[in-house]
Amino acid sequence: MKVLVIGSGGREHALVWKIAQSPLVTEVFCAPGNAGIAGLATCVAIKVDDVDGLLAFAQQQQVGLTVVGPELPLTLGLVDRFREAGLTVFGATRAAALIEGSKSFSKDLMAKYGVPTAGYGTFTDRDRAVAFIEQQGAPIVVKADGLAAGKGVILAATVEEAIAAVESILCDGAFGSAGARVVIEEFLEGEEASFLAFTDGERIVPLASSQDHKAAYDGDTGPNTGGMGAYSPAPVVSQEIHDKIIEQVLKPTIAGMAAEGRSYSSILYAGVMIKEGELKVLEFNARFGDPETQPLLVRLKSDLVPVLLACARGDLSGIELEWHDKAAVCVVMAAGGYPGDYVKGQVIEGLDAAAGIEDVVVFHAGTTVQNDEIVTAGGRVLGVTGLGTTVAEAIDRAYQGVKAIRWQDVHYRSDIGRKALNR
Repeated sequence: MKVLVIGSGGREHALVWKIAQSPLVTEVFCAPGNAGIAGLATCVAIKVDDVDGLLAFAQQQQVGLTVVGPELPLTLGLVDRFREAGLTVFGATRAAALIEGSKSFSKDLMAKYGVPTAGYGTFTDRDRAVAFIEQQGAPIVVKADGLAAGKGVILAATVEEAIAAVESILCDGAFGSAGARVVIEEFLEGEEASFLAFTDGERIVPLASSQDHKAAYDGDTGPNTGGMGAYSPAPVVSQEIHDKIIEQVLKPTIAGMAAEGRSYSSILYAGVMIKEGELKVLEFNARFGDPETQPLLVRLKSDLVPVLLACARGDLSGIELEWHDKAAVCVVMAAGGYPGDYVKGQVIEGLDAAAGIEDVVVFHAGTTVQNDEIVTAGGRVLGVTGLGTTVAEAIDRAYQGVKAIRWQDVHYRSDIGRKALNR
């Protein structure tokens, strides 16, 4: 079977890496891919938002399974278009992807179906938003309603910061049309975890637990990013918490989506805040997390392709996942300045040395080839993933890989996985 993976990030490199190992697969394409993916798949120069181009390519190549990585093509209805053309595609429909595409929709859904989440208000008017902030006080969270590549969330420590965030998003258009509406939420304390599960609209097949590191700098300081690293398993997700997430979050959410005429059959990602045995949902994503996918797929023992096919066909009965009992840690190496302005085209050295370290896999994100050299081409450049018998050992492996790689102004956090050690 031929498989097409859509996207160009670390998540897509991990998906291609895992899919290429399946005995069911004869050839893998990736659109548009990156310099690392090119070693495993045929990269095709079609953008993720070119739904017509992607559909024509899949038909021409007789692709047996298409796997959608990023959120944008989901919200553009790519899955609907492929299915109308009779193609097998893994991903959420346009209607279902609204759970990520609109934070206000997601919050209203949770409120309606009793899913625990932070108190909130939704606003299109600056003065009403400011009045709400002044009434609630700080710290408080301001979010752009639409898709903002993981950067549309501002944790405001003061009322003044929150008002400035509202003005930046609503009035100054910091996130374009994604910021035509803002969601303002109570600030939640605790420890965050990522919980991903496959669903066919009824059945739920959970993945192993993981934890992302959103903030740019050590100690969870600095601006929010798309993710600076992740590890799996996450000790904060005890068996009790695991069961609560299934019962209190996933089941009512999936049932609620069906009741709203938005049946959900794909991977569902719940970002949850956990404190003293209780949990609240921070956000939902309608796709695999990035960088959580990297450590999760390195730990996954099962063939991924039958799971993706079962999900795409809407029937997960009989599907179970088997995991390596090792831990995995992914450290994101980013361009200096990310998530703000950064320089592209820096030559990356040491990739072969890092790849030669036992139990280290280097996933590419923002990379391309220029003059026969691999250079930086994005904010998050690499996801160096280490495997170990413990989280501590996996951290050591990952940072061994990180230290073998260099380019000008490289930036990465030095504390990925430390919360697991503290437990």
